[in-house]
Amino acid sequence: MESLVLEGSVEAIIFKSEDTGYTVAKITANKELITIVGVMPLLQEGQQIEVKGTFIQHKQFGRQFSIEEYKEKLPSSSKEIEKYLSTGIIHGIGPVTAKKIVKVFGKDTLHILDNNIERLKEIEGIGEKKFNIIYESYIETKDLKDIMIFFQKHGITVNQCLKIYKKFGADSINKVSINPYILNDEISGIGFLTADKIAKEFGVEDTSSFRIQSGIRYVLNNFSAMGNTYMPKDKLIQECQKVLAVSKEIIEENIYNCVLEEKLKIEKIKDIEAVYSLPYYYCELGVTNKIITLCIENFQTINTDVEFEVSTFEKKNNIKFAPSQKKAILGAFENGIEIITGGPGTGKTTIIKCIIEIYENSGMKVLLAAPTGRAAKRMSESTEREAKTIHRLLEMGVSDEENSFFCKGESEPLEADVIIIDEASMIDIMLMNSLLKAIKLGTRVIIVGDVDQLPSVGPGNVLRDLINSKFINVVRLKEIFRQGKESMIIVNAHKINNGEMPYLNKKGGDFFFDARDEVENILSTILDLVNRRLPSFNTKWSKIWDIQVLSPTRKGILGVDNLNNEIQAILNPSCKDKKEKQVRDIVFREGDKVMQIKNNYSLEWHRIGGDGENKGVGVFNGDMGYIETIDEERKVLSVVFDDERRVVYEFMFLDELELAYAITIHKSQGSEFKVVVMPTFMGSAFLMNRNILYTGITRAKELVVVVGNQKSLQYMVNNTNNMKRYSSLKERIMDITIDKNMIE
Repeated sequence: MESLVLEGSVEAIIFKSEDTGYTVAKITANKELITIVGVMPLLQEGQQIEVKGTFIQHKQFGRQFSIEEYKEKLPSSSKEIEKYLSTGIIHGIGPVTAKKIVKVFGKDTLHILDNNIERLKEIEGIGEKKFNIIYESYIETKDLKDIMIFFQKHGITVNQCLKIYKKFGADSINKVSINPYILNDEISGIGFLTADKIAKEFGVEDTSSFRIQSGIRYVLNNFSAMGNTYMPKDKLIQECQKVLAVSKEIIEENIYNCVLEEKLKIEKIKDIEAVYSLPYYYCELGVTNKIITLCIENFQTINTDVEFEVSTFEKKNNIKFAPSQKKAILGAFENGIEIITGGPGTGKTTIIKCIIEIYENSGMKVLLAAPTGRAAKRMSESTEREAKTIHRLLEMGVSDEENSFFCKGESEPLEADVIIIDEASMIDIMLMNSLLKAIKLGTRVIIVGDVDQLPSVGPGNVLRDLINSKFINVVRLKEIFRQGKESMIIVNAHKINNGEMPYLNKKGGDFFFDARDEVENILSTILDLVNRRLPSFNTKWSKIWDIQVLSPTRKGILGVDNLNNEIQAILNPSCKDKKEKQVRDIVFREGDKVMQIKNNYSLEWHRIGGDGENKGVGVFNGDMGYIETIDEERKVLSVVFDDERRVVYEFMFLDELELAYAITIHKSQGSEFKVVVMPTFMGSAFLMNRNILYTGITRAKELVVVVGNQKSLQYMVNNTNNMKRYSSLKERIMDITIDKNMIE
């Protein structure tokens, strides 16, 4: 069918997708009201447009005009110009101001806006302040229009166009034309493959070093995102071949060129040629050097009888420390660095309290920190002292270019005699390096965590590597503290960790197994537990905030994506009083429980509850809260995290949020929930393993309910098949300190 060209005025916008720009609108063309459909992100009511396309018959909506191309036709008569400006297309110009402008400039109005916009100051009522609003809006509208038109030809969504414009401004087209791969490096949500497609359209050759090196970076960064600090060279070449479709020789040559140009590092680790991105290479070196330095530093001896202080603490709290617990406390006064590791119920919190008290009684300053807000909050509650996130402790700031930095570091170290870090299994190599940089010589460091938990989300296997290096004094806590012996959650956690089946459904216990075979039955049981059974069992439990569904996986009927949709439909269904916003396949609704899924160091927050600064920056992977309001007009959504901090998101950044009625066990690290509901089923060997099961059940404080069949539970207990992490911190420490005594 031959394409037609229509001209007309936009009477109404019926529908517009913020993400894709797909629009349904009504126009008047040839004195007829016509429905037009297609990608028209900048279409506004009142515009004069020229559209090219064909008439189609929609099954439900009847005759429509499907758009292939469209362009705005700027009005030429004074009347049309006034109508156009009155639509509010430019901030600061409404109907009254539009009338005044057109009265003075007539048909030349648009020419003056383009070429001599300063003349608007001649208009009565347009002072400096109003002029600046109009000027910024006009320039932005003009630039954004060009950018949208340019990038949409290359398959970039509206949301991504907005991010590009926010990042590079008016120079966006020029910057991307010079280096299309900057999109992959700098814009979240645009991958290498999209950037590569654009580069090819610009004529970049398949074998161009520019392209090959971008591909190498992309593969290496993806591998790092899975928790690795390096990638074996053979594996890197293999994966690059899949992505780039060029020979092994070309990739290898470019890897070595990157090394020569100091863009990458290669080192031999255990007979493997290891390829590093520079940040992770230097972070491993930094952590290695500082750990060794702190360990061999001479420390101020404490003029106190530690054994006597310990027995005083025992009497005061009516407890008796087990030998390993006592050893952990004494070690905190004998070593520059100590690691205390143990599972739930082994008394880590009580040990920390005892260590703090003895140091404080000796007049020494103790700082407490944890990797996440939730973990820091728990630490504060259990020690009755202020604990900060590591980011807050290091006084994180954001530069004008929106890059994060820490105020505390080598030049301005932390002022403390002792620093105690909890939930250390969650600390990745980058954060550990930043923390150690800020610790001055002579400060003691006590690292506390459960090495059997899942490792950090970010690259590295820091806690395990430090323990396995056999250089730092490590105390492993095995004995379960008195209160723990009463809890089946704790008893079962240790049984699972030892490769034994947990006790199921002990009367009066806090660990239950609900046997179900089919995945559909497991799903309906979980929904019933969350909505009816558990809130009836304990009326104090909030359906949304106290009961957390954890799943090993994202996909499938029992994956978090589907679980979230199902639970949302029950706990926070659609209704006319609640505003919604659809992003990708997710419908966000006011009142929804949500989670931040990546570190964003530049998002501002304002305190609305709790203690601490009134405002700050930074929202981190794993932070949970609820959607307070959705404002379509301002295109923003506000979230309150932990009932304390309000964060306002522009719509274009909503890809950083997910529903959190159900979350993956990986994302639950460092969090605690009153009740955990968890499905067990047969799935990937890398996800259905002991480590995952152990981490999931140890997130619960009051009750665990596992739903599934015994066979899959048994499989998880027996399966020790974890995703291998490539990190070399252990080897680096061991290479320098083969024998601790040699150094001493």
